[in-house]
Amino acid sequence: MLITPGKILSIIDSPSDLKKLDQAQLVQLCEELRHFIIDNVSVYGGHFGASLGVVELTVALHYVFNTPYDQVIWDVGHQAYGHKILTGRRDNFHTNRVYNGISGFPKRKESEYDAFGVGHSSTSVSAALGMAVASKYLGLNEKQHVAVIGDGALTAGMAFEGLNHAGVSDTNILIILNDNCMAIDPNVGALKDYLTDITTSQTYNRLKDDVWKLLGKLSHFGKNAQEIVSKVENGIKATLLSQSNLFESLNLRYFGPVDGHDVDHLVAVLNDLKNIKGPKILHCVTVKGRGYSPAEKGNATTWHSPGTFDKITGDIHKKVYELPQPPKYQDVFGHTLVELAKQNDKIVGITPAMPSGSSMNIMMKEMPDRAFDVGIAEQHAVTFSAGLATQGLIPFCNIYSSFMQRAYDQVIHDVCIQNLPVNFCLDRAGFAGSDGPTHHGAYDLAFLRCVPNIIISAPMNESELRNLMYTAQLPRNEKAFSIRYPRGQGVTPNWRTPFEEIKIGTGRMMKKGDELAILSIGHIGNYAVDVCEKFETRGIHIAHYDMRFVKPLDEEMLHEVLARFKKVITLEDGCIQGGFGSAILEFMADNRYFNEVKRLGIPDSVIEHGEQLELHKETGIDPSGIEKAVLEMLVPVEKVLI
Repeated sequence: MLITPGKILSIIDSPSDLKKLDQAQLVQLCEELRHFIIDNVSVYGGHFGASLGVVELTVALHYVFNTPYDQVIWDVGHQAYGHKILTGRRDNFHTNRVYNGISGFPKRKESEYDAFGVGHSSTSVSAALGMAVASKYLGLNEKQHVAVIGDGALTAGMAFEGLNHAGVSDTNILIILNDNCMAIDPNVGALKDYLTDITTSQTYNRLKDDVWKLLGKLSHFGKNAQEIVSKVENGIKATLLSQSNLFESLNLRYFGPVDGHDVDHLVAVLNDLKNIKGPKILHCVTVKGRGYSPAEKGNATTWHSPGTFDKITGDIHKKVYELPQPPKYQDVFGHTLVELAKQNDKIVGITPAMPSGSSMNIMMKEMPDRAFDVGIAEQHAVTFSAGLATQGLIPFCNIYSSFMQRAYDQVIHDVCIQNLPVNFCLDRAGFAGSDGPTHHGAYDLAFLRCVPNIIISAPMNESELRNLMYTAQLPRNEKAFSIRYPRGQGVTPNWRTPFEEIKIGTGRMMKKGDELAILSIGHIGNYAVDVCEKFETRGIHIAHYDMRFVKPLDEEMLHEVLARFKKVITLEDGCIQGGFGSAILEFMADNRYFNEVKRLGIPDSVIEHGEQLELHKETGIDPSGIEKAVLEMLVPVEKVLI
C-alpha cells in the first residue's frame, strides 16, 4: 500500500524542488512531512520518534544548504527519515528496512545525498571534520559541512575526540546538537545535566537573545559579518565566564539554544551561520516524537521503534498467539541476571545505553545500586567492568555484538591481558534483521577467538543461556567469559529451568547418526535439529552435536566425531572467516585429521537488511541450505533420491 503524500510534499523530488518554495510554505511542508512519516511507520514499522523530532531541522537544512555539494551527516541515522523522503526516496519509502528495500539508515551507495553511512552512534563529527579538512585542502573554501548529532550520541568518547579536533581545525564545520534528552532510553550522566542547565539558564538565555539580535543584522553587512563577530567575540566570552561553556572551551563558537521546531527561525539562523567561518555548534532543543501526541506524551523508549500501530488511537499492534510463545533471549538474560544477583551479592550489571534493548532495565529497576547504564560508551563499559572485577565483584557487561566491536582494544588491553573475570553477554549475535549490516553481529566469534584468556560460548536455547550465566558467576580467578545469543525468541516457553553448572569447554550430543555429523554453535543449531528429524523420516541418520563452546573446544568430543565420521558440516551464524568452522579446521590440522568438511556461516561479504529468516536463506544457513549441504556431501546421492 502506497501512502499518498500531501500537496506540497508530492512535488518535492529533491532539495532543488524544496528551494523553489516560498519560505512561507515551509510550515505546511513540515506538517505534511510529519504526517507522511506517521502514516508510513504506523503501517510498515521502523524508527519513529527521532525522525519526528527533526522534521523542521531537516527541512531547514535542505532549504538553506546546497546539498549534496554541501554535506549533511546524520549521526546514527534514526533521525534521517525526513531526509530520505526529501531526497528522492519518497515513493519507495514504504520499502524502508524491508528485504531488498531502502536502508533504515543513511547509506552512501543508496543516494548521493547520504554523505556518510551510519548506524552506530557518535561518528558524525569526525566524519564531517574529515570532509571539511579535505575541502579546505582542495581549495573548496565555500563548501559547508554539517554534522547533526543527538545529545545521547554526544556521550560517546569518539564524539569528544571529534569536537576536540574540530576546535583547532579552522574549517567550515557546523555541528548541530539535537538536544532532546533521549537516545533510545533516557540520557544519563553529567553531560545531560549540563545541557539542561544551559537550556534553563537565565544567563544563557540573555546571551542567546543578544547573539541572535546580532546575527539578525549580519545579512546587512555581507562580507563584513566575520569581522563584526570577531569584534564582539571577546565580549561574548567575557559573559560566558559567568557560566563556563564546554563548547567554547573547545574553541567551538556556541550558538543557542534555539527552538528546533521553529522552521522559520531555523532558516534564518542557518543562513546567518553559513557566513561565519570556522568551527561552530548550534544547540537545538527538540522533542522526540514531536507532532504525534501518543509519542510526545507516552514512553519515549517505546516510541523510538514501536512497530506498527493505529495512528488514530496510538495503540501499538501486538501479535496474538494461540499458544504460549518462547520469551526473547534478552528477557531471559534480564530475569536470569536478577535471579543470580539475589543469590550472589557480588554480581553487578553494566550496559552502554541499552537498558531496554538488553533488558538490563529489569535489574536497574529492582536493584538500582547494582546496575549501571554508562551511556553510549562501550569502551568505558568494558574498562569500568574490568575495574569492578579487580575488586572482587562479578560484572555482567551486556553489549550488542556489533557494538562490542567498538570496545575491542579494551577487551584485549584492560580485560584479557590482565586475565580478569569479566562476563560479556553479547546480544543481537548473528543477523540483527532490518537494522542491517551496521547491526549484524557477524564478527564476535572470529575477533574474540584470537584473544587469549577468554572463554567463548553460545547457548542453543533459553535453558542453556541460564546455565551458561550461572556457570559464569561461579568462582574463578581468571579469564573473561563471553556468552552470545541472537535477537528474538528462543525455542521453548518453559525456560525457567533449575540452574545447572556446565563444565567449561564441553559440548553435548543432540542426536546419534552414522551418515555424517553436523557440529553447530548457538541458537542456529535448532535448524540442524529440524533437518536431522526430516532426514530421519527418510531413513538417513545424521548425527548432531551442539558444541556450546568455541573456546575452549571440546577436544574429547571432536576426537570422537572426527574418528567416526568422514564427513562433517559446521554450522554458525557468524562470519565464516575465522569463526567456529575455522576453529574446527585448525583443530583438524593440528591433530592431522583429513576429514571432508563443509562450513556453513555468514560469507565474506556485507549482508544487507531483511528479516532474519530471509537472511538465513540468502546465506544458506536456513534449514533448506543445511539440507542442501547434507545432500551434497552424502555419497551416493542416489540413496537420498530413492
